[in-house]
Amino acid sequence: MVEVLRHKTIGQVLEDNAAAWPEQVSLIYPGLEDGGSVSYTWSGLNEEVDRLARGLMALGVRKGDRVAVWATNRPQWLNVLFAAAKIGAILITVNTHYRQAEIKYLLSQSEANYLFLMGSFRGYSYLEAIYALAPEIQAGHREEGLHSPALPHLRQVIFIGEGPGPGLYAYDEITALADRTPRADFRALTESLRPDEVINMQYTSGTTGFPKGVMLTHQNIVTNGYWIGRNQGLTHLDRICLPVPLFHCFGLVLGAMAALNHGAAMVVLDVFSPLDILVSIERERCTAIYGVPTMFITLLEQKSFDQFDLSSLRTGIMAGSSCPVKTMVEVIERMRASEITICYGLTETSPVVAQTTGADSLQKRTETVGRPLPGVELRVVDPETGRQLPQGAVGEVVTRGYVNMLGYYNLPEATAEIIDEDGWLHSGDLGKFDSDGYLVITGRWKDMIIRAGENIYPQEVEEYLRHMPGVVDVQIVAVPSKLHGEELGAFLILQPGAPEVNAKEVKAYLRHLISGYKIPRYVKTLPAFPLTASGKVQKFKLRELAIELWPRS
Repeated sequence: MVEVLRHKTIGQVLEDNAAAWPEQVSLIYPGLEDGGSVSYTWSGLNEEVDRLARGLMALGVRKGDRVAVWATNRPQWLNVLFAAAKIGAILITVNTHYRQAEIKYLLSQSEANYLFLMGSFRGYSYLEAIYALAPEIQAGHREEGLHSPALPHLRQVIFIGEGPGPGLYAYDEITALADRTPRADFRALTESLRPDEVINMQYTSGTTGFPKGVMLTHQNIVTNGYWIGRNQGLTHLDRICLPVPLFHCFGLVLGAMAALNHGAAMVVLDVFSPLDILVSIERERCTAIYGVPTMFITLLEQKSFDQFDLSSLRTGIMAGSSCPVKTMVEVIERMRASEITICYGLTETSPVVAQTTGADSLQKRTETVGRPLPGVELRVVDPETGRQLPQGAVGEVVTRGYVNMLGYYNLPEATAEIIDEDGWLHSGDLGKFDSDGYLVITGRWKDMIIRAGENIYPQEVEEYLRHMPGVVDVQIVAVPSKLHGEELGAFLILQPGAPEVNAKEVKAYLRHLISGYKIPRYVKTLPAFPLTASGKVQKFKLRELAIELWPRS
């Protein structure tokens, strides 16, 4: 019988791999500007991580400090993840689409002490954003540490790339500090760590309000990654094409942690590029491919698709939204990923609680999200009473077990709202179990919108839009979309006499305030919202109106 929990830290698993497969490739990054690539063996990766970890200790990073990473997928991102884990620092993942207001909120709420960042992404300058928030950085007194009224907890900013700006450390400078930390001190710290300690905070809108820091332990994500990989049949001979973002639990846990637990190599792509994915699968002989359904649809629609040899593919993961039958058939037949699997979960549950396997039928892989992972309790309950419902009945999906987060950082009331007194975490999703024990997701009890795998809570976007000139009130609902699963539709009430507002104007207003994927695609002004007798907005009626106004496209 296989033990359900893995009582290991992330660092211990990495060192096990370095000992078991020292010359086996662990990481391939084909994204160098000159068209080349960089790769590590497991022993080489472990050595690089140790140098960075010792350099961080020399810089002043201590166990329990919070280290944020604001960058796209690249080797340094993973090195920071593993190095922070080896010294007990807590990695904070930052959405690459964030803008100035969002990064300020995250760094403040998380009380981040250190920030690794790249220069810019898709025309938005991370450097300019951080300098605007904390102009004290540019004074250049980096050895003394940062003292910023706007970000009082932030001590240092480290630049990933060439030519760091004023007041920033370069990534390579940190690794060069390694010799200032005695190996004995480093080893003593790594050996003092426990698997049940918090090691990662991922920010999610959860089921209510602004993003919250989900506190996850070594054991949460190491064990979850193990079973995710096991359901794919991963071994040290596999190679995973990983175009999904590492800042998201999809990339970090389903990708990096699954690979780590089974010694599989990660072929890490900076951003989603259909051509780069196809080239990487062929060139690196990838055996697994990860993505949300829209990514697979886009790949299959490439004009040059049939020119690539994808015969090495075997498995992978499709998650984030339901999979169309046609897409699943084409992934199996045209992409050769005959053992592709489906996953379901929440950031708050590490994240996967249910998964199909390569042996499951096409029907199970398109109509269900699989069976519960070992060590995970799943129930379907009455959302109002909490009473467990029988097989076939639709109710709220709740979960209990090693997967559940320790809580939201510094938000005990929000934690108590999602985890009840008996330890059940309430997903906000509606579902049922079929006669074979497979979970079927039928909808959502809460108002959260999922667009192309990204969780969006309407309240956050509504708060920004209420400050738009001429807007009195706003309600945002999900609009079905063939491509992204759901889009955002905004209903606005305007001040008397205010000029009409359209989607283009809303986009222009929000562009520099929030991430692009949160900006409503559709906009409609109304004289009033439909209300209940007690004065509450009837969002279900607005959703019905949205479907009527904006048919699935």
